[in-house]
Amino acid sequence: MPNTMPAAATPQGVRSQNERLILWLIRRNGPMPRAALAQATGLSAQAVTNITRELIAAGLLDAGGERRRGKVGQPLLPLALAPEGALFLGLKVGRRVAELVLVDFAGRIRQIRVLPHAYPHPDAIRDFAVAGTAAILADLTEAQRARLSGMGIASPFYLWDWAEEMQPWRGRDLRAELAAALDLPVWLENDGSCACGAEMMFGTEDLPEDFLYFYLAHFGGGGVVLDGRLRLGPSRNAGAMGSCPVPGGRQVLDVASVSVLETALGRDLPLDDADWQLPPAIARQWLDESARVLSHAALGAVAVLDLPLVVIDGAMPAALREALVQATADGLAAMRHHGVTLPEVRAGTLGRQARTLGAAALPLSAGFMPGGSFTAPRPGRNGQETQDAPMRSGEDR
Repeated sequence: MPNTMPAAATPQGVRSQNERLILWLIRRNGPMPRAALAQATGLSAQAVTNITRELIAAGLLDAGGERRRGKVGQPLLPLALAPEGALFLGLKVGRRVAELVLVDFAGRIRQIRVLPHAYPHPDAIRDFAVAGTAAILADLTEAQRARLSGMGIASPFYLWDWAEEMQPWRGRDLRAELAAALDLPVWLENDGSCACGAEMMFGTEDLPEDFLYFYLAHFGGGGVVLDGRLRLGPSRNAGAMGSCPVPGGRQVLDVASVSVLETALGRDLPLDDADWQLPPAIARQWLDESARVLSHAALGAVAVLDLPLVVIDGAMPAALREALVQATADGLAAMRHHGVTLPEVRAGTLGRQARTLGAAALPLSAGFMPGGSFTAPRPGRNGQETQDAPMRSGEDR
C-alpha cells in the first residue's frame, strides 16, 4: 500500500529555510542573542532581526530571556523557544506498552497516556490513540488546539516477525488509519530511527555530524547519522542495528535485548527503571554478551563509515546503560582493529523517553527543521537543505 505525506501542513509549520535554521540553532544551543545567530548562520544582522521578529510574532520565539552583557555595547537579549509555539502528539508502539504523549515546542512532555499489553494489536493501538487524542484535546484551550501540528508514530517495522500473535499487523497501515480517524497529519517511522532523531533534537550532549546509535529495549534497534542528517535509506530502515548479523548465525537483537535478560531472569522487568534487582551473575553475563555483539556490529559500521562516536541508549536503568557503554568500549578496544580508528562510546541521554519523544519529533521536524527532517545543519549554510522523501509506513511491508 503506498504511503504519502500528510495532505496539508498547518499554518505554523509553513516556514522558510532560514527561519527553520534559526529555530534549530536555538533548539540545540539554548537561548541565543541575534548577534550569535547572525554569526552561526552567515546571515546579515538585519536579516536575522527581520526573521526573528517574524518568529516572535508567530509565537515561536520568546524575547523575554535574561539579558547578557556583551564585550561592548548594549546588553544582548537571548531569544528562546516559546513552549506554546506549537504542540505535537507522539505515539510509541512497543512490545509491552504503547504510549501517547503531548509535547510542546520546547520538547517537554505535557501529557502522557499508557496502554500496557501482552502483545500490541493494531485495533487496540488505533483505538487507544483515537481515545487518548480526544482526551488530550479536551484538556487544551482553543488556541492550543490551533497549534497542534499533527501526530508522529514510532513503531518497529515488520511487526509480524515478532510472534504468531503479531500476524494481524500484516497488511495494516496504522498511519493511514489514524490520519483518517483523527483528521490530523500523521507521520510514521521506525522506532529506532525515532529514538536516534530524538537524541539529535532533544539530547543534552553535543554530537558530531557522524555517529552510530544503538537503542536497546525489548528488542534492539538503532540509527545512523551522516553529515548531520539522520539517514533513513530507500526503505526507511537504515541503521537497523538490531538486525545486524553477528557471529554464530545470530543478529544483535538475539543477544543485546531486554527480552534476553528477562528470559535469563525468568520474569518480566518493570516498565520503569525502578527495582530491577538483577542478580550480579546474570547481569554480568548479559553485559558481556551484549557488549560482544554491539562491539562487533559497531566495528563493522565504523570500518565502512569512519564514525567517531557510538551512542548506546535504551529502556533500562542509567547504571546498567553506563555499564554496557563501558563494556562495549572495552570490547572494541580488545578486537583486532588494524587500519580503523576506534570511536568514542557514549551513553544516550533520553532513556525510556527516546522513542516517544522521537515520535512527537516527526511532525516537529517536518514543520520546523531545515529540510523538513532530523537535521543538524552546519554553520553558514543558511538552511539550504534538501527535502527528504515522503515518510513511509512500516505496516504494509
